[in-house]
Amino acid sequence: MTPIVVVKNVAKSYSEQLVLNRINFSIKRGEVVGLVGPNGSGKTTLIRLLNGVIAPDSGSITIDGKDPIQEGDEIRAKCGTLTEEAGLYEELTAYQNLLFFAKLYHVQNLERIAELLERLQLDHVQHQKVGTFSTGMKKRLQLAKVLLHQPELLFLDEPTNGLDPEGIHLIMQIVRELNETERTTILICSHILSQLEYLCDRFLFIEKGSIIEQGTQKELADRYLRRIQLRVETTYTHPENRIGTFQYQPIAADEILFTLNSKKEIAELLSLLTQVAEVYAAEVLNRNLETIYFEVKKKFYG
Repeated sequence: MTPIVVVKNVAKSYSEQLVLNRINFSIKRGEVVGLVGPNGSGKTTLIRLLNGVIAPDSGSITIDGKDPIQEGDEIRAKCGTLTEEAGLYEELTAYQNLLFFAKLYHVQNLERIAELLERLQLDHVQHQKVGTFSTGMKKRLQLAKVLLHQPELLFLDEPTNGLDPEGIHLIMQIVRELNETERTTILICSHILSQLEYLCDRFLFIEKGSIIEQGTQKELADRYLRRIQLRVETTYTHPENRIGTFQYQPIAADEILFTLNSKKEIAELLSLLTQVAEVYAAEVLNRNLETIYFEVKKKFYG
């Protein structure tokens, strides 16, 4: 399948400061890809390039086979972009804002406005002026605006900044549903790794304007995590803190921690434990996205 997004050797500078350096990646149709990196790493600049808002100094970008600079209007008709800037009219009500943008996007079905207001839990304040809204309410309304024309491709730049836990959960749930039910392709930028871990199919790690690593979580874990920490809730005890050849460290009542050389040892260890004691739970602690990210950074920057 031809990728919907292709970025080749893209570089961008501002006032002689290099912001992006020879960026290469692609995104398949229907994928959710997480762009992970600290503030100032180039994530927002990359989103602006993909939208055709700015042009690269060198390299090429295609969105569904089109050039964002030469065919920007066609691309933006298929895309939705959520940035940290609200882009809303605060003297208008929520409904009036969406009505204005629906006409701008040539949305014929105005029932779409009511549907999105309800979906984003804003229907009860739809006739209030946006200037009275909290940060979280504005963010949800901005997402409704982005989704008005049912885009095939979404660019989400820090979509949960400023939201409370309920708002974060709602936004992430809607993003997941869009991908699962409508096969929307999504590039989501964030430095909050726990939000991306169970949402994304694949990750791009960006540091100082360069993509330093990319892959699925499993691929990255297999590449960078040599040892496995396994927390086990069990009744097992031993005066020398071991079972067979496996040493462990007591960490709490009925909880012990093993450090293993590979995933293959997990089955052997649990088989031994279940023969001599009750085992209530087992959890791998160090294969999450945050651990992988810092191992990648360690390789590249020490």
